[in-house]
Amino acid sequence: MTGAVRLEPVDERNLEPLLSVAAAEADPEDVMPPVQAPAGWSLARRDAFREFHRASFGGLDGPTRTQMYAIVAGGEVVGMVRMTRRDEPGTVETGMWLGRSARGQGLGAAALRELLHVAAAAGMHTVVAETTPDNTGAVSVLKKCGAELREKDGKLHAEMCLDSTLPAH
Repeated sequence: MTGAVRLEPVDERNLEPLLSVAAAEADPEDVMPPVQAPAGWSLARRDAFREFHRASFGGLDGPTRTQMYAIVAGGEVVGMVRMTRRDEPGTVETGMWLGRSARGQGLGAAALRELLHVAAAAGMHTVVAETTPDNTGAVSVLKKCGAELREKDGKLHAEMCLDSTLPAH
């Protein structure tokens, strides 16, 4: 399954499969903003997950300025990658998560490469990301995709310029 991914805009068709992967293979705080709800994947937290994703159905020009994509590998939803319009023209921020069973197979880097192509096609010239230096999975994915990394105040800032050659699929 290494590297073979497809990105599908998150919509009602793939929202429930995305929630199923999140609930089975990820912690709530890794896949959505914090909410006031009982711990774990409570009914309230599942509803909040749906609403969080539905709020971005308008895409880059919608109210959240965010386009979310289900990461599909082997015909199954395995995670999510997003891009959010930043105030700087031509710049989007990205973030992603993968279910535990999909990690360590090259799928994160493949999904980010796909997102870079989608961002370039949307007229963007820079994709940025932020993580922590100890998030080895994210750091590895960012390096594989040619990100320029710099650490500041305990955060790792990544920048990928789309004006140069994009990483191969």
